[in-house]
Amino acid sequence: MTNAARQSWFDAPSNDYHMLPVTDRQMRYARAIAEKSAMEIPVEAQRDRKALSDWISAHKPRDPSPFANYPTGKQVAFAERISRTKRRPIPAECFRDKQMMSQWIDRNK
Repeated sequence: MTNAARQSWFDAPSNDYHMLPVTDRQMRYARAIAEKSAMEIPVEAQRDRKALSDWISAHKPRDPSPFANYPTGKQVAFAERISRTKRRPIPAECFRDKQMMSQWIDRNK
């Protein structure tokens, strides 16, 4: 057996990613996305791992967490330090919106 025959697709260079077969897990996820959004997966994407990955990235649901807009722990801690030092209360709505918290911090530093 020659060296070329022993080389498996695991040994393929990283730029040959598109030549690797589509995985079952990847295809199941793509089908779930397609079903929820009433779309069809292009035939080319079903045969090419990179194309399917790109299709998934373009069509996966973008449901942000309900907490995505909340201020970070560091932001809250910094605001609380400012609040204690300057003896100014932090408005309650700032704890629900990181943009408002940021503005409060900027106004009270």
